[in-house]
Amino acid sequence: MTKPPALFVILLIVLLACQPKKETVTTKTTADKIDSVMQAIPNFSGVVLFAENGNIEYLKPFGVRSFETNVPIQPTDIFELASVSKQFTAMTIMMLKEEGKLNYDDPIEKFLPGLPYQNITIRHLLTHTSGLPDYQAVMDEHWDKSKVANNKDILEYLIQYHPPINFAPGEKYEYSNTGYVFLGSITEAASGQDFVEFCTERIFSPLQMTSTAIRSNEEKLGLSNLAYGHIFVPEKNRFVRADSFPSSNYTMWLGGRKGPGRVSSTAEDLLKWDQALYSDQLVSQETLAEAFTPQTLNDGTKSNYGFGWTIIPDSPAGKVVWHNGDNPGYKTIIVRYIAQGKTLIMLCNNYHSQFEAIREAVDGMLAVELEEAQ
Repeated sequence: MTKPPALFVILLIVLLACQPKKETVTTKTTADKIDSVMQAIPNFSGVVLFAENGNIEYLKPFGVRSFETNVPIQPTDIFELASVSKQFTAMTIMMLKEEGKLNYDDPIEKFLPGLPYQNITIRHLLTHTSGLPDYQAVMDEHWDKSKVANNKDILEYLIQYHPPINFAPGEKYEYSNTGYVFLGSITEAASGQDFVEFCTERIFSPLQMTSTAIRSNEEKLGLSNLAYGHIFVPEKNRFVRADSFPSSNYTMWLGGRKGPGRVSSTAEDLLKWDQALYSDQLVSQETLAEAFTPQTLNDGTKSNYGFGWTIIPDSPAGKVVWHNGDNPGYKTIIVRYIAQGKTLIMLCNNYHSQFEAIREAVDGMLAVELEEAQ
C-alpha cells in the first residue's frame, strides 16, 4: 500500500494556495483547498473539521469506523484523544488557581506528600519542565498487568521504586506524562472531588460537550459510534484493531490513570471547547493568556510549551497554539490559529503516515492567506 510522501502534499497545497486572487467564481475557499488535499491522500480514516470564528467551514468524515465491519465513519463519531486530553487537565488547575485553592508555584508535596522528588512545582508539571521519570517504565516492570492501575497505584510505585529524576526542575523541557498524572491527582486533592467528575461537571457539561467524557475501557467498548484505532499490518495487507496487539496492552492495564489522556470526544465537541477559550466562560482571558505564553527555563531561555498547549508565537500563520495526541491506532490534533480566529481539528483512527503533512499543508495555506490579507 503506497502512500504519497509529505513533500507531495506540501507541493500540492502550495499550488492550490497560490492561485491568483483575481479569480472570482472559480476562486477556491480554504475548505476547497483542504478537501483537495484530503482527496489526494489515500486510505485516510477519520474526521477533519475546519472552522473560522466558530463557524464550521469544512467537516468531513473519511474511511471506516471499524475495518472489520466496514461501517463508514460519521462526523459525530467518538475518538480517543490521547494527549490532546492534557489541555483539559491544565484547565482544571487554572480553575482551581482562580478559586484560590492552589498556586502555580506551590510545591507538589503540598498536595502529594511522600513523593521522593524535591523542588518541583505545579508550574513545572504544567510546562513539562519537572524532570520527573517516566512512570510507565516503572509500571511496565513491576505492575501486575491482570489489574487496572490508577493514579494512586502509580504514585505508590514511584514512591516504592523511586526511579531517579532526569534533570533539575526548570532546567529544560522534556515531555512528561508523569507530570500530568500528578496534576490529575493534585486536582482531586485541591478540589476534594474525583477528577472525572470535576471535568464532567466543570468543563464538559457547561460547554454542552455531550459526546465527551473520560471513559473506562468498558465504557468505550459500549459506544455504538466509537471509531476504533487501527494499525496497518503489511504481512496481512490490511488494517487491524490496535488493541489486538500485545504492545498496545498498556492502554488496558493503565486504563485507570487520570490526567495525561483518556478523554474521548468528537470533532464538533472539540470546536465547542475551542470557542470557549475565546471567552471567560471557564476562566478569565488573563489566566488563558498566561497558559498561552512560552515558559521561561532556569537559564532564561523560553520553551515552546505553556499550560497544556504547544505555542508558536510568531508562525507564518500568526500566533498558533496546538496539541496533538498519539495512541495505538489513533492520531489526533487541535490547532488554534489565534491570530486568524481559525481552527483545525483532525481525528484519525488508522494512524495515517500523512497525518502531520495535512496539518503542515493547512499551516501553509493559512500563512499565504494571512500574507495576502495584509
